[in-house]
Amino acid sequence: MGRPAAVELYWLPLGAGGHSVKWNGRLYEAIKARLEGRPRFDLYHAALQVHLEGDAYVLEQAPEPDLSGERRGVVAEGPVGARWAGRFRIFRYEIRVWRGGNIPDIAEAIDSPRRLTDDEVRARQVLDLVPQVPRLVWGRDEFGTGEMWNSNSVIAWVLSRSGLRPEAINPPAGGRAPGWRAGVVVAGGDFY
Repeated sequence: MGRPAAVELYWLPLGAGGHSVKWNGRLYEAIKARLEGRPRFDLYHAALQVHLEGDAYVLEQAPEPDLSGERRGVVAEGPVGARWAGRFRIFRYEIRVWRGGNIPDIAEAIDSPRRLTDDEVRARQVLDLVPQVPRLVWGRDEFGTGEMWNSNSVIAWVLSRSGLRPEAINPPAGGRAPGWRAGVVVAGGDFY
C-alpha cells in the first residue's frame, strides 16, 4: 500500500540549477526592492506534491520544453509575456499534474516539504482543480492584483480554491514568493 493522502508544498530558490533565471531573478528583485524602498529578499518558486491512493503527483507551472506534454501530465497551457506570443512554444508555459513525476532541483528546496493536509478529500480536490486554473499571461497583472501572474500564482490559486488558506503560508525566512498574492486574489474574486 502506498503513502497516505497528503498535500506537500516545496519552496525552491528561484533559478535553482540554472544561471539565467537566477541572474534575472536577482536583477528583478534588486530593481523591485529599490523602487519599493525595501531590502532585497531571496525569491522562491512553489511546487506541490500530492499523494493519493498510492500515487504521487507533481503540480507545477513551468516552461513548455517540447510538444510531449502528455508524458508530463500537462493539463493546461498559457502565454508568456503577451497573449499573442503564446502562438510560439517558446512563449508558452504548461501546468502539470504529473503522476510519478519529479520536481527538478528538489534537493535545493528550502524549509520543505511543508505538509498542508493529510485529508484525502482535500488532496483529490487539489488534483481536480488544477485544470481549472485561469490561463492568464505569465508576467502580467491582467486583473490589477498588484503582482504579476506566474508559477506561484498558480499554486496559490489551487490552494485557495481547495480551502487550504495560502494567505497563511509564507515562504522561508528572508524570502518572498512573487505572484503568490495574485493567485489568492484571483481565486477569491469574480474575474472570469
